[in-house]
Amino acid sequence: MAIDIEGVNLSLGRGAGRVHILKDVSLHIDRGQTLGLTGPSGSGKSSLLMVLAGLEKPDSGSVSVLGTEITAQDEDSLARFRGRHIGVVFQSFHLIPTMTALENVAVPLELAGVGDARERAIIELEAVGLSARAGHYPAQMSGGEQQRVALARALAPGAEILVADEPTGNLDETTGGTIADLIFSTTRKRGATLVLVTHDPALARRCDRVVRMRSGVIEPATSVAA
Repeated sequence: MAIDIEGVNLSLGRGAGRVHILKDVSLHIDRGQTLGLTGPSGSGKSSLLMVLAGLEKPDSGSVSVLGTEITAQDEDSLARFRGRHIGVVFQSFHLIPTMTALENVAVPLELAGVGDARERAIIELEAVGLSARAGHYPAQMSGGEQQRVALARALAPGAEILVADEPTGNLDETTGGTIADLIFSTTRKRGATLVLVTHDPALARRCDRVVRMRSGVIEPATSVAA
């Protein structure tokens, strides 16, 4: 199993403004599976993504990723684990503006201690069709190109799990479709597990399995894409 979440609760905020975001959520995702998380805004789907990626610590419950209980790890251990095994793609790209495409992709490789980080980064950029833009800065690239760099960066260390939060949300329909094609083809080619948060029903249906959230819980009925 890639991800095993049991009885997770998460609250955010302080005092009277504290809100119970995730309510006793359990979810199990097989290795190599593509899973779409859908639901209205505020339903908790992005928060669940953050929890399973180790970017948010739940109040209670357990999160096991690739057989490792990540909720029991300290911040340093968790950061190392995430850097080796989990790639994250956000709606807003989150590239470092003062670094070129090549340098952005090389960062996680260097943090992982990879000796040929720049050579590996070039290979990853080639995989997303952007080797010709290696020396360009984010401001010199289109939104679609920036998201390609973000995808290359997420997968560069050999991530076995890719989590993507509305990865096409800031792109036009045509560019978004191209990025979606690239995400699905790349993860399947590498045998990676994909967890995708999206408001787009058509994009969700491309996943092996679709899970819908509402008010911090997973709705009882799940559907499997045809």
